[in-house]
Amino acid sequence: MSQDTVRFERDGHIGIITLNRPDELNALNYETLSRLGEFIEQVRLDSKEVRVVVVKAEGRAFCAGADLKERRTLNEQQVRRNVRKIRDVFTALERLPQPTIAMINGFAFGGGFELALACDFRYAVAEAKMGLTEVSLGIIPGAGGTQRLSRLIGPSKAKELILTARKITAADALALGFVNGVAEDLDQLEAMAMGLANEILANAPLAVYQAKSAIDRGSSVDLQTGLDVETMCYEVIIPTKDRLEALEAFREKRKPVFLGE
Repeated sequence: MSQDTVRFERDGHIGIITLNRPDELNALNYETLSRLGEFIEQVRLDSKEVRVVVVKAEGRAFCAGADLKERRTLNEQQVRRNVRKIRDVFTALERLPQPTIAMINGFAFGGGFELALACDFRYAVAEAKMGLTEVSLGIIPGAGGTQRLSRLIGPSKAKELILTARKITAADALALGFVNGVAEDLDQLEAMAMGLANEILANAPLAVYQAKSAIDRGSSVDLQTGLDVETMCYEVIIPTKDRLEALEAFREKRKPVFLGE
């Protein structure tokens, strides 16, 4: 299996996952999905050192979705395998303890849009085009798009985008609340994503992970259950060294040094 379809590197405590099939608009074949899944698992196991994850892509597209050239060669059983794989990989990405940031540098259609949806934050260049276009191909979003988009922007708007297979601009995505910000060019896109990553890194990593968990786990339950979830997440933080370090730093009027312990 080639390792070049997806790359992983670290910039301090930031893990950077890069899709690297620019000639194929970073379309997701089985090999790419498998490699992406391996890096996501690597990041999950290294949550002490990798505290924020950025997902980006080479070329003029973030991700054009499933590799339709490959899909045409697959039998029904293999198609089911691929759909399970992409769903499982994106779910693993969504469930990472670390905050995740998608840098949408161009086209993000179908599975590419769903990949961005599985991240916590999304930034896009102004010229980006995106959408869940599956129904125009005789299928439906199969990597969480019907569920994550409706939770993010509401069922009615999600149905409007999915049932029309509409392609939207970055400005449209910002207005809908799909992206957190729009950049004028790739340099600004990088600055926005890395700027957010570094803001997050200034804080206690275990507290960040538990805050993310409380929000994610509480967002689909009633308020009282959500409050119970928050309490459980808070309890995890009480015995940590970082909590005591923050109190000591406050007493000494200095910035805390968090170790993720």
